[in-house]
Amino acid sequence: MKLSFGFPLSRCALGTLLLGSISLTAHADEKITLLTSWYAQAEQGGYYQALATGIYKRYGLDVTIQSGGPQVNGMQLLLAKRADVIIGYDLQLLDAVQRGFPAKAIAAPFQYDPQGLLTHASVTSLNGLQGKTILVSSSGQSTWWPWLKEQYHLSDSQARPYTFNIQPFVADDNVAQQAYVSSEVFQAKKAGVKSNFFLFSEHGYPPYGGILITRDDLIASRKETMAKFVKASMEGWVSYLDNPAPGNALIKKDNPKMEDDLLAWAVAQIKQHHLIDGGDATAQGWGTMTDARWQKTRDFMVNAKLLKADTDWKQAYTTEFVKNLHVEP
Repeated sequence: MKLSFGFPLSRCALGTLLLGSISLTAHADEKITLLTSWYAQAEQGGYYQALATGIYKRYGLDVTIQSGGPQVNGMQLLLAKRADVIIGYDLQLLDAVQRGFPAKAIAAPFQYDPQGLLTHASVTSLNGLQGKTILVSSSGQSTWWPWLKEQYHLSDSQARPYTFNIQPFVADDNVAQQAYVSSEVFQAKKAGVKSNFFLFSEHGYPPYGGILITRDDLIASRKETMAKFVKASMEGWVSYLDNPAPGNALIKKDNPKMEDDLLAWAVAQIKQHHLIDGGDATAQGWGTMTDARWQKTRDFMVNAKLLKADTDWKQAYTTEFVKNLHVEP
């Protein structure tokens, strides 16, 4: 062996050098690729904050955040091992488990789904949707729409495709559309439209929002790493909601179209509706999940014929990473 250091190495020195190299490799930061569910925005602020402020680094993690979008199939990329953790949804995951996919939720940063319905001011409750055209995305057809349709006696004939363009809503008083409290509601306000917003979770819609999902094999082989990732991510959320500036800088770098006023609005809405610190998180710490909550979502899906009754729904999640977490401000 010949090493070009400009001076001869004794066997002892060479051995020391090699041992040191092995030690450095063994203590190298653990790499994790996180795939989000959408373009960079405040709904992923905690993860960007943990990256920007060095929280992940402090836990020995080397985290890469990849943005999702309407054409990105996160579950497919997770199972293809192109991502280690994805931000997904309980309904999506329960369907995946029904299909035999080896994936599990490891934390629920959003205790409530930010999804709701944006209506014109003339609609003062969800009971006033009869006769309205309702814009529903393809994913919404198999998630919140069956719930809304059953709860408020609506018809599939009222549904039209939502293409993530708010202009059809702006132009037609008879249109209502799906919306995140942290994004489309703000767009409607900027457009000068007098509107109302109904957060589905405040009307009984049971799922969590934005859960962290990984593969079964990673839970088995990298359990300590996953535990660190969950804890660091939730500390990132605590930090982000306290002072979002570092995370927002990275969000805008990943998504140059993101504007400061929208980010500020989104953070305010996350706080106002207790999307992260509400529900069971109030007593059990941020990111928590419970059997009772998962069963409510399972029961809704079975009743809506989105899930077979004999599906082993408890295979969709594990509480081992959050039951003793107790991360809170």
